Amino acid sequence: MNLAQGIFLFFVAVAGGALNSVAGGGGFLCFPALVFTGMPPINANATNTAALWPGTAASVAAYRNAIAGHRRILIPVAISGLIGGLVGANILLRIPQTTFMKMVPWLLLTATLLFVFSGPITRWVGTFIAAEGAPKNKAVFGGMLIQLGIALYIGFFGAGAGILMMALFAIMGVRSIHTINGLKTLLGTITNGMALLTFIFAGAIMWPQAALMIVGAAVGGYGGAWYAQKLPPRYVRWFAVATGFAMTAYFFWRTA
Repeated sequence: MNLAQGIFLFFVAVAGGALNSVAGGGGFLCFPALVFTGMPPINANATNTAALWPGTAASVAAYRNAIAGHRRILIPVAISGLIGGLVGANILLRIPQTTFMKMVPWLLLTATLLFVFSGPITRWVGTFIAAEGAPKNKAVFGGMLIQLGIALYIGFFGAGAGILMMALFAIMGVRSIHTINGLKTLLGTITNGMALLTFIFAGAIMWPQAALMIVGAAVGGYGGAWYAQKLPPRYVRWFAVATGFAMTAYFFWRTA
């Protein structure tokens, strides 16, 4: 990493951290930026996980009251998250770089579409949790199996998985949107944490870039949280969606 690349990655991480704090989608910036600097795509994905994980982990504390008392749901899906994150990360590490690079545009397209439809999904979640008789107890085992699939995706790539977890917890009978967000944040931290440990032990993370981007994402996250109170969130979401589609188009062109 030369000086120009370092400056570039730092400011991209600032933008990614700010985007995550306002509307999500910071990975649309950070992962492609690492690939642009010449980093192999699997290492870029692992380094991106390391760069953005501390910010997500730090936000868990804000939800500690909202998620208290939900161990019956949290413990089973956390176990699924740990297993899925471990397996997904190991699958990623065992495929060739060229194969993963061909998958990147499809993964980015999937994540972007999830982001595009997150609004309707969130509104559906709102109507679902307002309904009476949500099947909380009966859905725990099914939730474990669904979360295992989501966690496999998180360990392998992960962008856009948050909206899937929100829908999952609504189906499992969680009524409060704040609790759903808290459980989603905690479970994402646990699952990505397992993937991160796997990447660390495999030596897949480029630590100079990761450390620089951790600082940048923290700066951006703090500033983004402040500006989030002043900017219309829909404009930020449009920017994230446009970035996702632009990166998808670029990687389709690059791998053609």
